[in-house]
Amino acid sequence: MDALRAEARRLANTVIWSWDGFRAAWATEKTLRQWTLANVLSAALAFALDLTPAERALILALGLLVLAAELINTAVEEVVDHICPGPDPRAKKAKDCGSACVALAAIAAGVAWVVVLLG
Repeated sequence: MDALRAEARRLANTVIWSWDGFRAAWATEKTLRQWTLANVLSAALAFALDLTPAERALILALGLLVLAAELINTAVEEVVDHICPGPDPRAKKAKDCGSACVALAAIAAGVAWVVVLLG
């Protein structure tokens, strides 16, 4: 029973820490708020159109992937800025790669929409 309680507590902490991270990013990252709005609109359209459940799931999942990529990008930028406050080519590369991660996720979501709508 103690192991079950410990596991439940660990899960609760994970949820709390994840929510804290999302809230912190929400408060400081305009792009996260913009991607969230894009996702709300995308989800509304996905439910408004006559899509199959698989198509709808793909659209919704890729939208969440964009948000996850944006959060990873935010984490990379925060750590890089903390460790290396001045200009450094490695810091620039890390931040640019984080940005590219978001861009690729967004392109994947856009491609899915194109394929679903044209298919």
